[in-house]
Amino acid sequence: MGSRAVRFIYAVLINVGDFQLKVATYWSLTVVAPIISKPDQSKLNLCVVGAQWGDEGKGKIVDLLTPPFDIVVRYQGGHNAGHTVRIGNQKYILHLLPSAVLHKGKTCVIGNGVVIDPRALLKEIDDLKQLDVTVGSNLHISSSAHLILSYHGEWEQGSEALRGDRKIGTTCRGIGPCYEDKYGRRGIRIGDLLNPEFFRRLVAENVAEKSKFFPSLYHFEARAPEAYAEEILSCAERVIPFITNVPELLAERMRNGSSILFEGAQGSLLDIDHGTYPYVTSSNCVAGGAATGAGVPPHVLHRILGVTKAYCTRVGQGPFPTALSGAIEEDIRQRGQEFGASTGRPRRCGWIDLPALHHAAILNGFHSLALMKLDILSYFDEIQVCTGYRYKNSIIKEFPSEVWKLEECRPVYVTRKGWKTQIGGFRSFEELPIQAREFVLRLEDDLQLPFGIISTGSERHETIFCKGKGIDEFIS
Repeated sequence: MGSRAVRFIYAVLINVGDFQLKVATYWSLTVVAPIISKPDQSKLNLCVVGAQWGDEGKGKIVDLLTPPFDIVVRYQGGHNAGHTVRIGNQKYILHLLPSAVLHKGKTCVIGNGVVIDPRALLKEIDDLKQLDVTVGSNLHISSSAHLILSYHGEWEQGSEALRGDRKIGTTCRGIGPCYEDKYGRRGIRIGDLLNPEFFRRLVAENVAEKSKFFPSLYHFEARAPEAYAEEILSCAERVIPFITNVPELLAERMRNGSSILFEGAQGSLLDIDHGTYPYVTSSNCVAGGAATGAGVPPHVLHRILGVTKAYCTRVGQGPFPTALSGAIEEDIRQRGQEFGASTGRPRRCGWIDLPALHHAAILNGFHSLALMKLDILSYFDEIQVCTGYRYKNSIIKEFPSEVWKLEECRPVYVTRKGWKTQIGGFRSFEELPIQAREFVLRLEDDLQLPFGIISTGSERHETIFCKGKGIDEFIS
């Protein structure tokens, strides 16, 4: 029962007599409290989260589910993310902007949990303009979002070089060092652009500090503070109109009945706290990050939808228990077009990993899952499903939190029959071959979670919506 309900019942009880007390108590508990406590089912908020190592297909899912929502919020990460949306023959790749930018009449928000290179943001806006997508008053950026400056990229390149064969495999776009400055309490926020002199002073202080270790550690000299500052200030005139007090905006809009779709970047297994540390991104990708990264209370995250491929991919370094090699990996990579949307790097490919997905489910509390790229498995006689790991002389079912342990784990597989029938574009579960249906149903049984969406291709229409599996409220 919510606090509003409790306050209402208390107000009733202190103003009634003994007989009336019984009637009022019964009426308050059975009629009023459920109405006050229960969220408006027509205005539920949804958080979409990657359940693997990123690149699961969140862009398509957010694009599909945007219509019933008023606002879409990106809550973490930087322009290292790449969300791909296909509409007809046109492919859109979004790095910072929420996928809802492709829908007219939707409010797009970049939350305080995102780190922003204004030059990358403006390039993305200009590129979309060439495709007849206008970004203007529909975009709001949190004044508390931190800025990526050129020295962050220089810092990251030097740091990666020092690691030698233990590289993280970052994009070297400055995202990690920007978060380091944020948590070191020396970061510069986008709202600081409203005061150019204050902004210049912060840049000068940062450059003075970094100049003390850049030459000795990374073997290059930092530039003059003015050079770094002017790169960003040259973007300020175009960026400032987007700056907003986002927590106030979202709170007001929710009070007025608006619904929100929270869009995560990367994936749960890249989360800075819960992923395969240190081979992770620099932010909280899990659903809990939506509350801190957008500035909303946790209880407004009414539903959590996890997104997973029917197999696994990973970009960059780090343990990947089901990783394949040779012809099978290359076949999946080519058929699935498994190349980074931001960098073009080939993704490592492997079979689906149930312990990893179970770990993601624990972290996020998924209500439902979206199963992506089921069609890519149509060419295999047999499909392997990882159900556990062999670690030394034992079989374990849990996903280890220690990277050194995970690196020594070898997958334990069960074999599922393939369907050897092209399913691209199928739009109902009953259309799928019996082996494909059994594959999905057994995954549901293994994970104890329903698949509310099954993707059978990259286009919007190549999608199966499964009724009664946790997403009915969001299907327009």
